[in-house]
Parts: sequence; C-alpha cells; structure tokens
Amino acid sequence: MAPASADARIYQLQARVLAAAAHPIRLAIIDFLKDGERCVCDIARHVDANRSNVSRHLGLMLRAGLVDCRKEGLRQMYRLRAPCVVNFLACVNKVLRHELARTQAALARL
Repeated sequence: MAPASADARIYQLQARVLAAAAHPIRLAIIDFLKDGERCVCDIARHVDANRSNVSRHLGLMLRAGLVDCRKEGLRQMYRLRAPCVVNFLACVNKVLRHELARTQAALARL
C-alpha cells in the first residue's frame, strides 16, 4: 500500500535533508559545527578540503536547511540550523557499533 500523498511529501522532504548530509565532508562539517559557529576558512581546514569545495557543500546544506550563514566582515560564518542533527549522527554511530558487534560475533564463530 502506497503512503498517502501528504505522507509521501513529508518522506520526500526528509529524504532531501538526509541526502544533504549524506557525504563524508558534509558529515565532518556537521560534526565540526556541533561546537558552534565557524567561518568557511576554519571549516575547510578542519575537513582538509579547499574553500571552494567546502563552499559548494555548505551551499547544498544551506538550501536543505541544515545550516544557517551570516556575514561577519569579509568572513562567511556558518552554524547548524538545528543542532539536534548531531543526535541523529549519534544514532547512526550506535547502529554502526551494533553492526560491528554482530559482525565480530559472527567471525568469532568461524
């Protein structure tokens, strides 16, 4: 049974947000911003990528609603719009730990 159209739209919007986070650089950016607002130069240095690449990732994250930005002089400052996204990453880490434990248990039986 297909979800009702209102539900389907919500799932599409949720998938858009998840897709905007689903990249190693963007996950590193989210993790870095959990401690507060940062400029693009600091973000680029932290994720070990050039500024233009980081700016493209931040633009995608901005359009999806994951981050906010403001100008401070010549610096572009970014922060998490909804810091609770870090909770989701903690949940993902829990899934990974469970999967690792399951894999290790299976290997121990070999």
